Amino acid sequence: MPVGWRGSLRKKVAIVTGSSRGVGKGIALALGDAGATVYVTGRSVRGGRATQNLGGTIQDTAEAVTDRGGRGIPVRCDHTQNGDIRRLVSRVRRNEGQLDILVNNAFGGEEGRQQIVTYDGFPFWKHDFQEWWHRMFDSYLRATFATTYCALPLMMKRKGGLIVNTLWWNRDRYLCDLFFDVASAGVGRMLYGLALELRRSKIAAVGVSPGWTRTERMADVPRAVLEREAQSPEYVGRAVVHLARDPRVQEKSGRVFEVGALAREYGFRDVDGRYWDYHASIAEKPRLGWPPDVL
Repeated sequence: MPVGWRGSLRKKVAIVTGSSRGVGKGIALALGDAGATVYVTGRSVRGGRATQNLGGTIQDTAEAVTDRGGRGIPVRCDHTQNGDIRRLVSRVRRNEGQLDILVNNAFGGEEGRQQIVTYDGFPFWKHDFQEWWHRMFDSYLRATFATTYCALPLMMKRKGGLIVNTLWWNRDRYLCDLFFDVASAGVGRMLYGLALELRRSKIAAVGVSPGWTRTERMADVPRAVLEREAQSPEYVGRAVVHLARDPRVQEKSGRVFEVGALAREYGFRDVDGRYWDYHASIAEKPRLGWPPDVL
């Protein structure tokens, strides 16, 4: 990342939901590099069973945030439960008195899936309705709404801040599964309304689309393929850091950005020095099963 970014968020307090592993962990670590205090939330805790047995806990991530120069604080939180969210925000209010950055990354859409890399690509009426409604709407869309709803009163005391929703966005192309497509569109659309309602509060609401990322869920993809063709979770984190540092971020409020586009604008690279533009190369990915050819 460009000179001057380390320690640049030292006085900022962030919540990163769903950050035991994957993209959420990458965002938390990058915020740690920038010196922020990061509340690391999720359901995977030491001494308990990790979600989907993928490894990683909120304690692991929080310790890594601290090791990187920030202050990591693990808080177990099921973001489908309003009580858990309220207790999380109350703890941040009591201990910090402020909240500057909220990253809504919690996503339960993969839980219980046999095929991790791709979505099914068959008609939605062949899905188990209750299961998929819970995955995409309770554990994703509703969780994002509820966390934002509870956190905003604390954020508004600062007269400024940043809300980031992570979502899959492929330039308004259909995402090949109706439940997933509608839930992702909702997470993106809420940013537009938030931007309008929060203008006077100077809180920006921005969407970040990670693209093809090397996470623990990609265990069934050959490592050599991932190393060659997929970005690290910290690439996404660096995008969030630059948004949080941008004094003109309000101009982006209400819109969704690909990580590659933000890398071009802000001039950052992945941890290995590479630049990725996943959406520009999406045509190269069909052998990996995404997107399924169903249209």
